[in-house]
Amino acid sequence: MSVKQLVSWGVAALLVVGGTSVSMAPPAAADPVKASPASAKAQTPTPTADPALSQTPYQGWNTYFGLGGDYTSAKVLDVADYLVSSGLAKAGYNIVWLDGGWQASDPRGADGLLRGDPTRFPEGMAALAAAIHAKGLKAGIYTDAGPYIPGSCGLGSYGHYQTDADTFASWGYDAVKVDFLCGITAGLDPKTVYTQFADALRHNSSGRPIIFNLCNPVTSPDWGNYPESQQSTNSWSFAPQIAQSWRTYTDVGFVGLIKYSDVLRNFDANARHPEAAGPGHWNDPDYLGPQLGMTDEEFRSQMALWSISAAPLVIGSDPRTLTASTLSTLKNPDVLAIDQDPLGKQAVRVGAAGTTETWAKPLANGSVAVALVNRGDAPAEIATTPAAVGVMADRVTVKDAWTHAVTEAVGNVRSEVPAHGVGLVVVSKSKGMPQTPRVLAGAPTVTAIDGAAVAPTSNALVSAGAKLTTSVTVRNDGSTPAGAPNVTLTVPSGWAVSAQGRPPLLVNPGHTARFDFVVTVPASAAAGGQSVTAAVRFLGLHGTVTVQSPALQVTIAPAPPSGADQPLSHQPWISGTSGWMEPTIDQSVGGGNPIAVAGTVHPTGIGVASPSDIRYYIGGACTKLTGVVGIDDVVNNVGPEGGTATFSIVADGKTVWDSGVVSRGTAVPFDVDLTSARELVLHVGDAGDGGYNDRADWADPLISCS
Repeated sequence: MSVKQLVSWGVAALLVVGGTSVSMAPPAAADPVKASPASAKAQTPTPTADPALSQTPYQGWNTYFGLGGDYTSAKVLDVADYLVSSGLAKAGYNIVWLDGGWQASDPRGADGLLRGDPTRFPEGMAALAAAIHAKGLKAGIYTDAGPYIPGSCGLGSYGHYQTDADTFASWGYDAVKVDFLCGITAGLDPKTVYTQFADALRHNSSGRPIIFNLCNPVTSPDWGNYPESQQSTNSWSFAPQIAQSWRTYTDVGFVGLIKYSDVLRNFDANARHPEAAGPGHWNDPDYLGPQLGMTDEEFRSQMALWSISAAPLVIGSDPRTLTASTLSTLKNPDVLAIDQDPLGKQAVRVGAAGTTETWAKPLANGSVAVALVNRGDAPAEIATTPAAVGVMADRVTVKDAWTHAVTEAVGNVRSEVPAHGVGLVVVSKSKGMPQTPRVLAGAPTVTAIDGAAVAPTSNALVSAGAKLTTSVTVRNDGSTPAGAPNVTLTVPSGWAVSAQGRPPLLVNPGHTARFDFVVTVPASAAAGGQSVTAAVRFLGLHGTVTVQSPALQVTIAPAPPSGADQPLSHQPWISGTSGWMEPTIDQSVGGGNPIAVAGTVHPTGIGVASPSDIRYYIGGACTKLTGVVGIDDVVNNVGPEGGTATFSIVADGKTVWDSGVVSRGTAVPFDVDLTSARELVLHVGDAGDGGYNDRADWADPLISCS
């Protein structure tokens, strides 16, 4: 993430960039460095990346997100020990990779050589690499392709490429990440300088093989307006010939905050040029971010998306803090086998883009890995056909990478996928006798609340004491019956479940069966979210089989607002999202600045970045909502780019007010009738031009309720 990008949000703070604390004020302008590095040839022939260095995508751990910029050799070695003791190293995560921060405050000595911080690395950088090797692991290190410009990067190698390559090799490092923070500040051409650095690595004086991770994170407009040739989205055009991997977009998140929406953004950017990837050279969408802002389900999705992308798998979190569930996801052998498949193909989308998608990755044994991606906020059934994903057979064997179950399907490949989830299966032609049928259980669906019919939903907002009429659909996609099917629901402690009707004797191939229940929420239930899941148990060809469903999310609403002209920003919301950071109460998004629109400062409000949804329960008790919307005036301190948004108010699923496109300097009032509405959503869109500078405000929103 660039200094300029964070400055654009008006954040007054310090940022660790390349391991150095950098003031959030823009760095002093530097004259672009145009001369070739003194130690590089003026016209360097294009080297060829050595595929032997990374025949399959490399794996490891990097310090950046987990340890920040002031880590020590002791901390690094403690993590290295944990990689071994936890089994992560055995699962392939065997590179211990130092990001920016290892260098001394003055990174280059009088002898022209880079040097480590003597306090934090008292034994030196070579000793650290040797200690990492002694644990059976590999060592990685970091530099920047630009010159060292204090305030823009922590160190830089421009003018010293051969010297630094020789130094890293003599110290015993096996991989190097080369950033472009000072490269972009100096106005360098990425293709030229990265090609020169690659040549220096290949000709290091020790003859040491070194993995080259080309890390240009520059994107526009996030970093400013740069030509395509200087952006990460152009690296695919030259990097496969010189590097083992190259970043395909900006950072996947902020230190301490990696969002699922940003994971999807980086996945999509990474998917633009699958033809560039292959054994020895890989598209790199950035690091894995478990427990840094995503739910367990969302991290499982990142793991699946990175694996079908044949991406390097580098853990960004501190591994010592990870839960057993996260470690299980990281070490899942079926998921890792998809990523590490020797054919080295990257998945491509099958069919249209949308809320649900299908992606297919051919594997070396002739089977195909299929990712059924649910970008939406509710569970979804996602289906394709064997032919569509490249398996020319009607009867197919389906291995689920998450459950490891092997079943058979006829004519389709289908999964019930949780919200923000990814169904991940390996599909191949079936042979011989029929196998256990592929049986799926849909998420429990609420069809009525307290006897009143509602649109079927797997994301219900209810009050304490409610009775929920709920159904579960069981589908048999196999070629043999599912005998004696029985569905049970798992509910929170104190909740009651009553089954309605009798289960069928069997579910025939190609058919479905519906199981009905009444779920009673206790009157004492506390406000907050709860999950209800279903399990179907049936007799297959080889015995009893149990299949789990995605979860029904039930939100117990807080008491609705009461009184006239109450600040909505002071009411508890059910959920709140923001395209950048988190929704901020009575300040513009990110905090530090009051709500200010078109020259007027407002005492209350909600600051967000597009896209955003703030969801409230008002329980039919409210009649009116008034206020003003606009782009916060703080964006005027940044520049003219971006700063447009759309605002809308949605009551019980219907849009009751829409602002149209709102630009900076404009305040748009609203006065909306909410009579009888149960649910209220404040929505902000990006007006079709992306979210750059879209600091959107709901200013002085006042709600009147009984």
